[in-house]
Amino acid sequence: MEKAPTHNFQISISKEELSRLPLASYNNGAQVIESEDGLGEAIDHLSQARIIGFDTETRPSFRKGTTYNVALLQLASPERAYLFRLNKLGAHPRLLELLENPALLKVGVSLHDDFHSLGRICDIKPQGFIDLQQYVKRYSIADNSLARIYGILFGQRISKGQRLTNWEADKLTSAQINYAAFDAVACIQIYDYITRGAFRPEDSQYIKEVI
Repeated sequence: MEKAPTHNFQISISKEELSRLPLASYNNGAQVIESEDGLGEAIDHLSQARIIGFDTETRPSFRKGTTYNVALLQLASPERAYLFRLNKLGAHPRLLELLENPALLKVGVSLHDDFHSLGRICDIKPQGFIDLQQYVKRYSIADNSLARIYGILFGQRISKGQRLTNWEADKLTSAQINYAAFDAVACIQIYDYITRGAFRPEDSQYIKEVI
């Protein structure tokens, strides 16, 4: 991998700047998997992918002291997105095998939190992951969230309107499916955009701080 350049500035987008960006559009959907049906085909496809976008969703708790286990695992190749409903499917051995395979490149954001959530329902030792939170720092991006990183790179805003919805619902809505799939797909877009040299930090309009 090409060595990242060093700069004497930091790049960051404010909440106000992010809110003014046009909304990113994603309507490609995903294949929802909540049983053995389709699981093998999905794993076979992902196992051949050059890169996998990764994320999880957990049902939000609005009551102090009440927490829920991770409900959804999102995995996407550049061609296809899959949503594995762990609250119905469980931590399937083939899923764990994929997440622990060091030969498969997987990218996500804030991986420590996702791994902690998965660790509550199974014994897992993830390998082959790149955390974009840390990766983008090599390109002077100081922000940590997927939405802010995406906004800096692409000038578009990822809607977070579905984040606090019920991910354990009997049936996911199309809005939930698109939201969840996009989070995994966006990780691939970010990684590919940077690694092919399309992002020039010195040209960013969000340079905020000279070090």
